[in-house]
Amino acid sequence: MVKKSRSAHAGTPALVALEAAGVRHTAHAYDHDPASDLGYGLEAAQVLGVPAEQVFKTLMTSVDGELTVAVVPVTGMLDLKALAHAVGGKRAVMADRAVAERVTGYVLGGISPLGQRTAHPTVVDETAELFDTVFVSGGRRGLDVELAPGDLVALTGAVVAAIARDDA
Repeated sequence: MVKKSRSAHAGTPALVALEAAGVRHTAHAYDHDPASDLGYGLEAAQVLGVPAEQVFKTLMTSVDGELTVAVVPVTGMLDLKALAHAVGGKRAVMADRAVAERVTGYVLGGISPLGQRTAHPTVVDETAELFDTVFVSGGRRGLDVELAPGDLVALTGAVVAAIARDDA
């Protein structure tokens, strides 16, 4: 079941940050199925009826020891070498799950690039610019936020770069 509203689900830090910045967005809540084997992002795309390429996942990484946020389409994988290059680093690795949850204030599968406890360098994959709007986690499982890619970049202070590679 899909429930749509224009931010009637205020409460997550991501939605609070969007409201405070006056950014036009739409919150899309849905019933997350814990038994789904699709993965959080692909499940969101399917339930919301949008192209999976338009839904982006938020990944916490460490580039040369500095926590860095990567936002890539759910249809692909993060290219760690490209991410490191995008922020002027040498080596990137995925952050530990517990670290990612602690520093963002969100649980895995609900990590949003918006409203994190601490701001981190952020890189958004360049494919986001192919769409009028993109979908990212709204700060909990079963909640995605639709917004313009330019607003996502502006709000997170992100760099836009080619950091995704095909899943195949």
